[in-house]
Amino acid sequence: MTTPRKRWPMVALILLIGLGILQFFHPETEAAPVTGEIQAPPAVKEILVRACYDCHSNQGQLKWFDKMAPASWLVARHIRDGRAMLNFSTWDSLAPAAQSAALYTSINQVLFGVMPRADYLLLHRDARLSATDIATLRDWVNTFKAHPKKDTGQVPATIAEHAASVADAPNGIAYLKGWDQWQVVSTTDRFDNGTLRVIYGNDIAVKAIQQKKIHPWPDGAVFAKAAWWAVRDSLGRVRPGDFFQVEFMIKDQQKYARTEGWGWARWRGLQPKPYGKNALFTTECTTCHAPLKNNDFLFTQPLALNAH
Repeated sequence: MTTPRKRWPMVALILLIGLGILQFFHPETEAAPVTGEIQAPPAVKEILVRACYDCHSNQGQLKWFDKMAPASWLVARHIRDGRAMLNFSTWDSLAPAAQSAALYTSINQVLFGVMPRADYLLLHRDARLSATDIATLRDWVNTFKAHPKKDTGQVPATIAEHAASVADAPNGIAYLKGWDQWQVVSTTDRFDNGTLRVIYGNDIAVKAIQQKKIHPWPDGAVFAKAAWWAVRDSLGRVRPGDFFQVEFMIKDQQKYARTEGWGWARWRGLQPKPYGKNALFTTECTTCHAPLKNNDFLFTQPLALNAH
């Protein structure tokens, strides 16, 4: 009768043979050219190369253990997804506004500890960011800050709330007319693109705020985040200018289980036009909001509202 102790060498040998066979099936990371690499100060570039380039460029330097199956399958997926979201080797292909938005999202993920990924840091300790590294990146990103436009004295354009027909978002979500009559629950701004934002909540969201039941938000809560271009008058005062866009977050844990329990949609312009070429545009939303998982994916915390 074979004892458990005697079986271990055989089990180890089988596992070793299996691991060896897997090496013939590991995926190759697709080679891609460098068509317009990001330009940054040397201190910033060093951080980007060390902590970001493996997954967010076509110039990654993989370690030997990154190329071993089955880990290589996970690495290949991370590289594929990382390049799709942000590729520093094709940086010049992005419009200036898209570049600013990408950096804004990236620095938020760094500040919230989402990037670099924790599983990546386990074996790539040199990619770990120090407080000095983070401060260097933050100061650099701030140089991309958009400045408020000069106030021309014209009356700001109003929202075309009663447009005859507004197309649905690519993921099937319908435009919610009347959102500008909801309760204002907070305000914020985006320094990267020069917009001022007002967040409105529907009755369910407002009730949840009043009852302090927002972790998580209840199904049926809806937020409308409206953005106006910031303008500066002759006295240096900044105020809303022309309307830019409105974004909706609709809570339904079951219906939107694949997108973190929220339905995402965006319309731009006074004659609202849905944003995105297809339903995959929601990846932008979930990626941007991923660092706020502990806040049920909301960036801006609501103001305290009294029940009437």
